[in-house]
Amino acid sequence: MTTQEVANRYYELSQQNQFDAIATELYSNDIVTIEPVSDDPYAMQSTVGMEAKMAKDKAFGESIEEMHSGYCDAPIVSGNHFALKMGMECTMKGAGRVNMDELCMFEVKDGKIIKEQFFY
Repeated sequence: MTTQEVANRYYELSQQNQFDAIATELYSNDIVTIEPVSDDPYAMQSTVGMEAKMAKDKAFGESIEEMHSGYCDAPIVSGNHFALKMGMECTMKGAGRVNMDELCMFEVKDGKIIKEQFFY
């Protein structure tokens, strides 16, 4: 798949809340995830590899008490990268209701996402 095709598929699956399918279909097994450095106890950590990414995603999902809304904007593609804006409003266990907005940047190689980086 081209970067545009990967970006389009990511967006299509995100609109259906199929984030597990995104990971299994579009990500390289060697995926690198870069999160902002933070002292926030709810901040996610950077990871390398699919197993670590899936564990991080699972932990994040388990920290959500109630999901109120979420969105993912259409991707912007440039070369072997694409970016999109996404966010959610949810109630976090022990932290109350929060609004999260982030810019997500992805790098594609050989039809798979090899790196993701989040800015929030």
